Amino acid sequence: MMKTAIVLVLLLMLTTVSSQTFQWGSCPTTPVQPNFELPGYLGTWYEIAKLPAAFERGKCIEAQYSLRSDGTIKVLNSQTVKGKVKSLEGTAVVPNLLVPAKLGVSFSYFTPYSPYWVLFTDYKNVAVVYSCTDFLRVFHIDYAWILSRTRVLPTSFIAKAQEVLTGFIDISRITFTDQLGCLP
Repeated sequence: MMKTAIVLVLLLMLTTVSSQTFQWGSCPTTPVQPNFELPGYLGTWYEIAKLPAAFERGKCIEAQYSLRSDGTIKVLNSQTVKGKVKSLEGTAVVPNLLVPAKLGVSFSYFTPYSPYWVLFTDYKNVAVVYSCTDFLRVFHIDYAWILSRTRVLPTSFIAKAQEVLTGFIDISRITFTDQLGCLP
């Protein structure tokens, strides 16, 4: 009975991660944006490209970050799916003020904070974000996003963002987000 339960759990996990990017071993160590300044990062970011993520299947994907009075960060993600805008609100925190580019994000009171690491940003045009979820150091799931302050990002910025990601993720798996025909 126990073996059957373990097999069922593993099969469920594999179907869940089938649209994700998973790798054997534990999460890699990645450098983050030095001297990260949260106030400059707040505001609206549009998703230009990403590693496949089961929770992002729409178009016109964007995230709005704003500071709450309690010091936490309001995260409002939205995407258009089958012609309807769907939004999800979460909370981000900076668990270690010595490394402010390593945030934690949660979209439920019942789930722990997931890593949200800003690897690179110029604050005005582009940001590269990485997250990794480790499963008992046997395998991990990578998430990566290339974000822009506008719905279109010049190829030179995309190339720079891909360069930042090269070496610890398979950038050939990156897919581009449809930002055409979106509401302003």
